[in-house]
Amino acid sequence: MASRKINPFRQGLGRENGRQPSQLAAGQSLANDGKRSGAGAMDDLLSEFLTETNENLAVLDVELVKLEQNPNDIDLLSNIFRLVHTVKGTCGFLGLPRLESVAHAGENVLGKVRDGELEVTAQAVTLILACLDRIRSIMGDLEASGTEPAGDDSELIKSLNAFA
Repeated sequence: MASRKINPFRQGLGRENGRQPSQLAAGQSLANDGKRSGAGAMDDLLSEFLTETNENLAVLDVELVKLEQNPNDIDLLSNIFRLVHTVKGTCGFLGLPRLESVAHAGENVLGKVRDGELEVTAQAVTLILACLDRIRSIMGDLEASGTEPAGDDSELIKSLNAFA
């Protein structure tokens, strides 16, 4: 039986002795194994984030098509919202403000759909797919360079917020 890698984002990594990462002493590791510290631990976190988020984006693409076909499926909508919320929250934790802003705007639309304030429409799905495409693009640059790329997402964010 193959062992499954534990996901640090689901295991509460990011709190060490009850403190947020920003409260850790300089050079103190976020890793729980005591073997890495500083940049190595952040590289591991970033790598895990990229892997998990790419997996979530693949799931989201399929789930959004299903949602368009079954707009009243609350479980499906809740899963879509949760996945985008996870991406947004992890971006905030890792200090990726551009990705966080784009994900947050998409989350706003999904939250209003989930709460019954908006209906699932082709326009809503198209906007969320555009949001996911932008996240995917930014992540490609992040993976290639190791840093979040500069860019202007204001038009996309404005469209998402106007819809919400």
